[in-house]
Amino acid sequence: MGASRRRRGRRTAIAAAVAAVALTAGLTTGCDAVNKALDCVQTADTIADSVTDLQQAVENAANDPTQTDESLASIDNNLDKIGDKTDNADVNKAVDDLRKAVDNVRTAVDNGDKTPDLSPVTDAAGELTKVCTP
Repeated sequence: MGASRRRRGRRTAIAAAVAAVALTAGLTTGCDAVNKALDCVQTADTIADSVTDLQQAVENAANDPTQTDESLASIDNNLDKIGDKTDNADVNKAVDDLRKAVDNVRTAVDNGDKTPDLSPVTDAAGELTKVCTP
């Protein structure tokens, strides 16, 4: 009976080790997902600030037309940060939609539009914030 107890003890130890590894992997994956979500929220918040800056820049374009370009570049930079940190399809779609809206504003400004429609940018930024919120 001694050999049977040792085998049972070994099986229990192996099962416990496998469970511990699985639990650790699950926690690590969970923490990684939480960190990615927090990064997404923080960057989305930064983009929201950049959108506000863009709105102000467009309002003040007569005084300093470079502000609009700087605001658009800031949004692009932050979109790159989110795109690099996520593999979430909803987030990637929201990033693509916002990038397209920013490109449309940039084209309008380049074509001489002094008051481009920013509503697609604000709508897309709001959607990005929504999909980033855990």
